[in-house]
Amino acid sequence: MYFVYRSHYEGPLSKLVRRLPDETVLAWFQRGWASGSATWVEDELGVDVYGLDSIFRKARELDLPRPETTAQLRTLLHEHLYVEGGSDFIRLDEHSLRVRTDDDEVELAYFFFEDDVVAAAPDRLAYLLHEDWPLPDHAGSPEAFTPDVAVTPVGPSGEGDVSTYAVFSTFYDGESLARSRPLVFPGVDLRALARHLRTAATPGGEDWPPELLVLRALIAPDDDTLGPALDRGNRWPGFNLNADPWPDLPDDHAAAHRRAVELVEAGQHTDGRRPEASLLRVSDNLVQLALHCSGPFGYQQWYLFDTAWAATHPDLARSLLRYADHWDPLDDRPE
Repeated sequence: MYFVYRSHYEGPLSKLVRRLPDETVLAWFQRGWASGSATWVEDELGVDVYGLDSIFRKARELDLPRPETTAQLRTLLHEHLYVEGGSDFIRLDEHSLRVRTDDDEVELAYFFFEDDVVAAAPDRLAYLLHEDWPLPDHAGSPEAFTPDVAVTPVGPSGEGDVSTYAVFSTFYDGESLARSRPLVFPGVDLRALARHLRTAATPGGEDWPPELLVLRALIAPDDDTLGPALDRGNRWPGFNLNADPWPDLPDDHAAAHRRAVELVEAGQHTDGRRPEASLLRVSDNLVQLALHCSGPFGYQQWYLFDTAWAATHPDLARSLLRYADHWDPLDDRPE
């Protein structure tokens, strides 16, 4: 069984993944019931998972009977597990537990997945269970790829047969889980995206996310790839929690670039933000940036990948888009 803690305190990917010896979610909680230790959760998982120890603390204080079925465990969790949010933030089925909460600073989520769920749903869980930086970046020839969550088209369509997808896991307030729908640039591969953004019609009244406006502005006139612009973006002032790093930028690209470079050169980094701690990897079909945003709140992640990479790694691609779209990877809400 796997445990995942989706937390901005946990490294460049903002998550911790652990393999547990138990075959079922119920069996793991039964072990905790029997331990009697006030530090069992942290000893077991290697991290103080926000609120998770509350169920075991209540079990000791109230001498609660050990759950013998999933239904009994569900009742106990809804009565005694501390979460910030409603009852729908505790989701237990026969083979998984998914919980969402927050610590008054950022949103957090944690998950238990039995092996059968992992084997049955790699297109939902592959990215969530991926432990290490970076993602594999090799890609084959472009093939068909269809995402299974909604993506938002941005900009004019290109003329190619492939597309590029963008995931910005950026936050600058406490709403830090799945706060923006993934984007798609139809007809544009990743290698052409820098020129496409630089020369495309200005955004005007289109609802472009601020991350994309900044990225566009940081592309220099002679940049052939996104790498230099992302390096400048890593040094962009702001990104620390409770700070809005998005100034108004002109629609004209040349003017926007001049203004953006001025801001980068004059900017100051606060709250322990260290651009030198960020991780940036640029390949032909995948760009990945783990941007160090502050001392206490760690990293934010940007990914841009095209159809060639997605078709080579379809489970990673679909699960990454889903990760950006909703906190619960097993959620089946209607579009």
